[in-house]
Amino acid sequence: MNSLTTTLEQLKKSFHLALEKASDADQIEEIRIAFLGRNGHIAAIMDQLKELSLEDKRSFGPLVNEFKTMAQDALNNKKSRLEHEVITQKLQTFKDFDVSAYTSHIPGSLHVYTHLIRKIQDIFISMGYQEAQGPEVETDYYNFGALNIPDNHPARDTHDTFWLTTPGLLMRTHTSTVQIRTMENSQPPIAIFAPGRTFRNEATDATHDFQFMQVEGFLIDTDISISHLLATVQVFLQEVFERKDLNIRVLPDFFPFVEPGLQISAQCPFCSSGCSICKKTGWIEIMGAGMVHPNVLKATGIDPEKYSGFAFGFGLARLAMIKYGIHDIRLLNSTQIEVLEQLG
Repeated sequence: MNSLTTTLEQLKKSFHLALEKASDADQIEEIRIAFLGRNGHIAAIMDQLKELSLEDKRSFGPLVNEFKTMAQDALNNKKSRLEHEVITQKLQTFKDFDVSAYTSHIPGSLHVYTHLIRKIQDIFISMGYQEAQGPEVETDYYNFGALNIPDNHPARDTHDTFWLTTPGLLMRTHTSTVQIRTMENSQPPIAIFAPGRTFRNEATDATHDFQFMQVEGFLIDTDISISHLLATVQVFLQEVFERKDLNIRVLPDFFPFVEPGLQISAQCPFCSSGCSICKKTGWIEIMGAGMVHPNVLKATGIDPEKYSGFAFGFGLARLAMIKYGIHDIRLLNSTQIEVLEQLG
């Protein structure tokens, strides 16, 4: 009994001395294993209790348990203190760190989308339009129904929709949904443009992607005619391509949410007699447009007898590819630094 008591006291001294010298979490773990582990010092003493009398076990057992509890608490406290010291040291090291400081050696540039969207924002805001946004997860009503595309309408087949598992929900196939939401919550005159991501279940190749940026614009007011649409689009394209003499070409087309529907092409800004970009035609198809269909106005509570308007939409990727001479749409989503540096 006396020898065990002496051994226990020596263990306590050894434990405190080792713990005092410990300077990191690894050393604390080594101490824990040495004293509290399955084959540690305390376990060895517990094995020797078997040789003691019942009376000695009652006297010595609580002392061992008391040491075991004390050792565990001391280890936890020391570990917490060391962790706190490490955090305090890091905070002290970075207390004067300026996250806004200029560092010239870090590569980086604005994405071509950012350049183009800023350009588009400047153009439309200067013409009195406001920027609008809408959700990317939409309902069937906003994506189709309110845009004069009822169930079983053939136009639905051209959208290659990503339907979600929740019935009636989908990833929006165009930014025309923003038109409906804006008209529901506003009264004419309304003039907005809406850049945003859209999604269609298409195979990815050089000219197609399942996710792409689109820009929608529309204006609703009294006495709005197709001449307002054509003038707006021409000014916009002249500013984008920085060509004041740029002309547009208009052909009839069909979109369920406009009547009449138009296909608008821009005179090739890179040639005068035909080139590879315009495929020797002198014209580049840019966007679909038209006068807002009366059914769309009615769906949002706007009187088509009093108000009229126009809408247009175009793919930002296509505009970027034309303006910056990008031959593959997949480059716009590339993660290769050397590619992004060229596009930035």
